[in-house]
Amino acid sequence: MSTVNPTTTTYEGLNRAYGFFNERLFGGTLPPCLITMQRKAKAYGYFAGGRFGSKDGAVVTDEIALNPSHFHERTTEQSLSTLVHEMVHLWQHHFGKISRGGYHNAEWAAKMQEIGLVPSDTGQPGGKQTGQRVSHYIAEGGAYRTAFGVLEASGFDALYVELWAEGAGRAKRKAKNASKTRYTCPDCGLNAWAKPAAPLICGACGVLMVAPEGEGEGEDDEAVPGAA
Repeated sequence: MSTVNPTTTTYEGLNRAYGFFNERLFGGTLPPCLITMQRKAKAYGYFAGGRFGSKDGAVVTDEIALNPSHFHERTTEQSLSTLVHEMVHLWQHHFGKISRGGYHNAEWAAKMQEIGLVPSDTGQPGGKQTGQRVSHYIAEGGAYRTAFGVLEASGFDALYVELWAEGAGRAKRKAKNASKTRYTCPDCGLNAWAKPAAPLICGACGVLMVAPEGEGEGEDDEAVPGAA
C-alpha cells in the first residue's frame, strides 16, 4: 500500500506552484488565496474575488479553482498556465480595474502578455484577446514558459489525473443545467434566463443584469476554447 497522501501532494504542490509563480511573474505582490478543485462546465478554471473567509469575518480571501477533469488531456505546463491565468485575474482584482460580469478587458490582456500568456478566445494565435470567454496560449520564450521550465526541473509532479469519466447521462444533465442561468436586473428586479456569462442588459433600466451567487456572479473563468 502506498504511503503517499494524494490530498497533501496535490494541494501542497499547487500552493508551492502559486508561491513560485507569484515570486517569478508578479514580484511576490499577490496575497495568498484559497486554491480549490471544481468541475465547472466548459472551463479550465476560474477566479472569484473575496468568495471565502473565516466565520468571524476577520479574514477574507479569494478563490482560484482548477478543473481537474482536464488534467489528463493537457500537459502540466498547460494546466499550470490556467493557474497563472487566474492569478492575473487576482492581480487585477487587487491592483487593477476589473470589468463587471467577468469580462476579460484590455488591462487584463496586457498583463497576460507581460507574463508570457497570450490571450485568445480560440486558444490559438490570431484569436480575440478580450471578451466574455477568453482562453490563452503560451508564448514561446516568454516569462511563463521560462519559469515553468525551472519549476519542472525541480521535480514538480503534483497533479493527479482522472482515470474514468462521468456517465453520459449525468454529463448531459449537467450540460443542460449549465445552459440555464438566471439573471436579475439590480434596479427593477426583472428576471431573464440565458447561457452562463451572457452580457444581458435590462431594456427598461439600461443596466447590466447579474446572476445570483452560485450561478456565475463574480467569476472570471478561462473558457475551454470552442466550448459553446
